[in-house]
Amino acid sequence: MSTVLVKNPLSDRLNALSESETLAMTKKARELAAQGHKVISLSVGEPDFQTPQHIKDAAKKAIDDGFTFYSPVPGYPELRAAIADKCKRENGLDVTAENIVVSTGAKQSIVNVLLSLISKGDEVIIFAPFWVSYVEMVKLAEGTPVIVSGGIESDFKVTAKQLEAAITPKTKAILFSSPCNPTGAVFTKEELSSIASVVEKNENLYVIADEIYEYINFEGSHFSIGSIPAVKERVITVNGFSKGYAMTGWRVGYIAAAKWIAAACDKVQGQVTSGTCSIAQKAAHAAITGNMDAAKEMETAYKRRRDLVIGLLKEIPGLKVNKPQGAFYIFPEVTSYLGKSFNGVKIEKASDLAMYLLNEAHVATVGGDAFGAPQNIRISFAASDENLKEAMRRIKEALAKLS
Repeated sequence: MSTVLVKNPLSDRLNALSESETLAMTKKARELAAQGHKVISLSVGEPDFQTPQHIKDAAKKAIDDGFTFYSPVPGYPELRAAIADKCKRENGLDVTAENIVVSTGAKQSIVNVLLSLISKGDEVIIFAPFWVSYVEMVKLAEGTPVIVSGGIESDFKVTAKQLEAAITPKTKAILFSSPCNPTGAVFTKEELSSIASVVEKNENLYVIADEIYEYINFEGSHFSIGSIPAVKERVITVNGFSKGYAMTGWRVGYIAAAKWIAAACDKVQGQVTSGTCSIAQKAAHAAITGNMDAAKEMETAYKRRRDLVIGLLKEIPGLKVNKPQGAFYIFPEVTSYLGKSFNGVKIEKASDLAMYLLNEAHVATVGGDAFGAPQNIRISFAASDENLKEAMRRIKEALAKLS
């Protein structure tokens, strides 16, 4: 019986998307662990702390109080008002509750914005290294990603001059994170002011500023580009509760934007998911109106771990390491190991090295290819001191085997 080849029935949109490299590495690490290997996972971007107790208690109370029905699409009014108050007080944003849309994670927030602003063929400048999903999100919106890269010598930060050189008549938006995933780089007020000056001269250009790691900042106060008056109406500030409050599984993110952009995101979300989980929103309200003691304790722990890992990585020959100012990642350059081999396995690119470290050292990292930096690997230090020390020992031993 002959086999009839059927054309791939999946949409061109889906076929154009790549799988998330961070989630793929996490999946492979779990498979090895299931086989009995003691895998240390430094691949996923997730705090290793529990959600603070007062936030959990608020969720339990919400259930008992009957908050089990559909919530308003853009979020409960009291949560949106509390977020607006926080954005005014801490970020200098000129917003009210009408400027806020609460979504099922900051990931959805970014997609809502892109689907609202980007038409087919519009260019979106993405600062590299970038979070793995940015490019795929732009593709999903039928936009064209334009990558502008900052190297390790500049702490991986793109300059205003680079941005200006990349702008074309088709450029609609720029997208970046600060503090940055995967590098931990933090843009200063002066650097963001220079970028804002370029945006100001291009009246059809919008800024999508991902500030999800705002509360993990080791070097000083956080600055939001949306607070700059000349561009405030064209900046969409994205944030959420996953990182600073250790609430990854709760899935609550938000945007602060001009009312017409917020209304557009409300419209998109109304057709996709409707309102975010009612219980999670009540927990988020407790988080944003409660004390920040737990967040500050976590930030202190991350800083200690950063310094621990930097010290251990510097003992490994051939690695080039910068000092991240925020988030919980280190992004060492590994070019000296590319082209080397062990037991017939040749390391051509960073993703090969990440796979080698997983198989040989049972340490899960992520190759920089997915972040727009194929000469680097991302190491998360959101793990215990004990696991970090053991992971660095294993990495050093495995790299020494390459020749």
